[in-house]
Amino acid sequence: MREGEPVLRVEDLILYFVTTKGVVQAVDKVSLSVPHNQAIVILGESGCGKSSLARAILRLLPRNVYRYTGKVYLDGRDVMELDEENFAREVRWVGISMVPQAAMNALNPVLRVGDQVAEPAILHLGVSKEEAWEMARKMFDYVGVPEGFLQRYPFELSGGMRQRVAIAMALITMPSLIILDEPTSALDVLTQASIMNTLKQIKQEMPISYMLITHDIATSSDLVEHVAVMYAGQIVEVSKADTFFRQPLHPYSRKLLAAVPRLYEKQALEFIPGRPPSLLNPPTGCRFADRCPSRFDRCAEEPPTLSVDGHLVKCWLYVT
Repeated sequence: MREGEPVLRVEDLILYFVTTKGVVQAVDKVSLSVPHNQAIVILGESGCGKSSLARAILRLLPRNVYRYTGKVYLDGRDVMELDEENFAREVRWVGISMVPQAAMNALNPVLRVGDQVAEPAILHLGVSKEEAWEMARKMFDYVGVPEGFLQRYPFELSGGMRQRVAIAMALITMPSLIILDEPTSALDVLTQASIMNTLKQIKQEMPISYMLITHDIATSSDLVEHVAVMYAGQIVEVSKADTFFRQPLHPYSRKLLAAVPRLYEKQALEFIPGRPPSLLNPPTGCRFADRCPSRFDRCAEEPPTLSVDGHLVKCWLYVT
């Protein structure tokens, strides 16, 4: 790994699915990077391709894949060159792990949660079952789950506890990167805050980077150093978090932030008119053009490029 190399670098990643209605362009030439010991959030409306991006990075692909290409570098190594067996052994859950959306559905209902947390250590680290259970105990303590819960089944745990179990499972192999797919969805506000505080503590004390996938801007703003905004299968803006939350550039990003209530500011909430384009047949120009208040003729004619000036934004307003 070269000095300064990010833990994850994605270049022109494409993931298309074939359906009875046609080809869905779920992830379309996405490029981004995640520095070591830092966090990036992928923001966007439901259906924009955020979860598909996570699955493309981890190569958790369904059977109806139509096209899957691009580069995925983990610590400077192009893991797309690995076959499935080596990828599963050397990357998935070892270099990159994932906390999936809806932990109740992700956990096996007929296995004790202790066995499920210990399993990645047994399979990927080659430790004994006793050693793995001891590692699981330590992880439970670290994420705030009582040791006695090791013997329980998922249905015996609250939503917040199940989410903490999923985080412990992702942590047990000490990967370089954890992908968190809507980690606080379907949880009450207090439990959301508690989970986010746990993630912040882990980030401060362990050499781990995060990729947080969410449409909830408020829960991400206090955890991440970088923001990537996704719309209709593409990344439309990448920025440092402190800059983004003060001054987003892309019209879609500005609309997203304008729809979030502010605690200490009195301003009318906005909404985004219309609906996202179909990924079966996306527009040839800017994909946000039909909903954009700043559009002009060129927007509908050709796709904009990402302009670079310490801030990446895929919009003709910033291309000279």
